[in-house]
Amino acid sequence: MNKHSKNNTSLRLALLFILVTFVTSFNYGQVGALDKVLFKLDIAKDATPNVLARILKADKLPISEISFEKGTYHFYPDLGLEKYVHISNHNDVIIKTAFPIQNFKNLTIDGQGSTFIFHGRMIPFLIDNSTNITVKNVTVDWAVPFHSEATIVANNKEEHTFDIKISDEYPYEIRNQQLIFVKEYYEHDFGQAILFDPKRKAISFNTEAYTSLALYKKVSVSRNLDKINYKYPTDKLDPDKRIISRESNLIFKEIKPGIVRIYNHRKKLPEVGKIIVSKGEQQHNRLAPAFRVSNVIGFFATNVNVHHAGGMGLIAENSENLILDGFNVTASNGRMVSTSADATHFVGCRGKVVLKNSTFSNQLDDATNVHGTYQIVQDIKDEYTLGIRMGHFQQQGFVIGRANDKIGFLRLSNSFFPYAENSIKSIQKINSRYQIITFNKKLPENLNVGDLIENLDAYPELTVENCTIKNNRARGLLISTPKKTVIKNNFFSTEMEAVLIPVESGHWYESGSASDLLITGNTFQDCQHSGFNRGVIRFDTDDDNANIAFKNVTIENNTFNQFDNLILQVKNTDGLLFTKNIITNSGTFPQLHTNNPAIRISHSKNIQFKKNIYKGKASKILETDASVGKLTFK
Repeated sequence: MNKHSKNNTSLRLALLFILVTFVTSFNYGQVGALDKVLFKLDIAKDATPNVLARILKADKLPISEISFEKGTYHFYPDLGLEKYVHISNHNDVIIKTAFPIQNFKNLTIDGQGSTFIFHGRMIPFLIDNSTNITVKNVTVDWAVPFHSEATIVANNKEEHTFDIKISDEYPYEIRNQQLIFVKEYYEHDFGQAILFDPKRKAISFNTEAYTSLALYKKVSVSRNLDKINYKYPTDKLDPDKRIISRESNLIFKEIKPGIVRIYNHRKKLPEVGKIIVSKGEQQHNRLAPAFRVSNVIGFFATNVNVHHAGGMGLIAENSENLILDGFNVTASNGRMVSTSADATHFVGCRGKVVLKNSTFSNQLDDATNVHGTYQIVQDIKDEYTLGIRMGHFQQQGFVIGRANDKIGFLRLSNSFFPYAENSIKSIQKINSRYQIITFNKKLPENLNVGDLIENLDAYPELTVENCTIKNNRARGLLISTPKKTVIKNNFFSTEMEAVLIPVESGHWYESGSASDLLITGNTFQDCQHSGFNRGVIRFDTDDDNANIAFKNVTIENNTFNQFDNLILQVKNTDGLLFTKNIITNSGTFPQLHTNNPAIRISHSKNIQFKKNIYKGKASKILETDASVGKLTFK
């Protein structure tokens, strides 16, 4: 072959390579560099198969950026990747996804202003074992929500019944006298319910007087259950345990099409015109968070809107350095509800967690919850090894740490702080509820079965800044991290506490406590309006003892404009400065607990009040127990 022929052959091979590359790029929407992918609106009717196909080829065709031509894209589960997942503080479920972001490094997903509409039991973003993942400029919503809404149209005081009007948006049927809301790919019973005020588009004032509904009553026939023996401890909240010895209490009857009457309600009858929101039973209603982030180092969400999810807006587990800037959880399409659980939630995370310039509204649980996990010593196998058990069924599958993480051993009846420390050599996961941990050093001699362990390394520094938190059920911030925490320049208007600082060891087994907390420059507007007799900021433990749990707290330069008296509730705290705060009475709602003081303190020491202004209605500003000593509000 002559030189000219060789050159022609080389040219033809080069052109063929370019053509193949172009076709491949066209098929997967790539433009520019081979590792950048652009999806266009021609896939919008169901984007799942195209997006999934490209992501599943990333091991051979790496991706650094996935972007979307601006528009609305639908994602259906039928052709999605199926996975069984344990998700902390959710149900363990089989889900489908179009975005299985696993084992990726340095990936950006840019919606370029697009809206992603999901259908059924999907997790939009399933991100695992990855590094430096960015999601930006995208809105997440569901075509059909996981909750249901109905309007109270009548109540009958003599029969103690009330009627609800259900729009065509929420198909339903009545089975065995129970109301079932039927969705595409999903259904739920009435289950957990709460009232919304459609004028305020917020949780109704004093909703605790009307809801929750009494779903169950004790069965009339139950024999020999006491003869059932369990060798090992059991969780009475497990779905298969909590149904024992109870049957449905409420009865639902259709009065005419779209109008359903509810019998056997035990609290006050809901007011006509209010919206009742139903999301099904607790053990079945957390199954589709918008973002599930696990074992990720570096997660960044910017200009992201989550209008709905069948669970949390974002749940992050065992991850590090998570920055949410403009991560907004808000309701859409005239709905009262955004996400059916927390807006955001962080379990066993470390490094930094930052929430800034964000709005969290109308979700059916906290704006955020930051904590570790307590796990229970099940058995002591040898000097280095023990078996541990998960305390709550929605913590199943959670791995407490990794090699060389520092572990604390606790007996909360004696102290909220560890009596001994060690570090992990290895963890063997036997099943979702039971794991075996081998330690680098010998176990403490005084370790007992039933003691708790926590990962002392798996807590983040937390910043919540310039956020709006309002109109939701439950708390604003639920914080259990001993690392530096700054809550700055936020607006709160929540149904329960604006800020709850707990030690929680008997239900969810959420570990941690505050040891370096600054709350500054915030506005608290009419929080605790659901009827609970609790402070707007509350420090609390569920082990009723006098031991210190919280340290080094500063609350300064905040404005409390509240309808009710109780502003600050402090327990088990050593070192709290409350200074330069302004407390006024808003008059927005009638007072519910007129006998309360403005501040209540117990089992605490080194508490100071300086340069505060009080213009509220409490006849007594400060109430303390004997442990506090002489204390004056200034």
